[in-house]
Amino acid sequence: MDKFTVLESVAAPLRIINVDTDMIIPKQYLKTIKRTGLGKGLFSEMRYREDGTENPDFVLNQPAYRKAQVLVAGDNFGCGSSREHAPWALLDFGIRCVISTSFADIFYNNCFQNGILPITVSAEDLEKLFDDAERGANATLTVDLENQEIRGPDGGRVKFDIDPFRKHCLLNGLDGIGLTMEKAKTIDTYEEKLAERAWA
Repeated sequence: MDKFTVLESVAAPLRIINVDTDMIIPKQYLKTIKRTGLGKGLFSEMRYREDGTENPDFVLNQPAYRKAQVLVAGDNFGCGSSREHAPWALLDFGIRCVISTSFADIFYNNCFQNGILPITVSAEDLEKLFDDAERGANATLTVDLENQEIRGPDGGRVKFDIDPFRKHCLLNGLDGIGLTMEKAKTIDTYEEKLAERAWA
């Protein structure tokens, strides 16, 4: 998993509440267990017209936001079914941080396991971030995980809270496997002792 330290990017504004996981990645894309290639299906029912062409009105199709790595979204982001494909699709598209006033629990947890930082802010702070995001390529946000703050293009700062263990994992690029591998020496020692006892 890639480390998350400081991210500077244009932020795409998605002023929609209750964005569920089926909107993030529709069911027809769930046939794979690979984490790559799902970016093309991200928000596909909004990104594409029925004939397969891009919908120019959708935010991620607009030139200023095509390379956005931050998504500023409405309340209750990631609700619905528990598909892990949702953070996979966001990450494959290039989104490393989602900011909202609230997240569905399972989606929120899945983000951390996949190297995405979900940030919860107040409604007032979200509105400020929407204002920054809607300025397009003329404004970038800086997300500083170590200092737990979002810096706007005009010097404004929004502080955010995060669980210390999850912060440690993101800063060091540790998913569940990475955490286990940190204990590899201890595990090897235990297994060697176990093997010795088995033949005693």
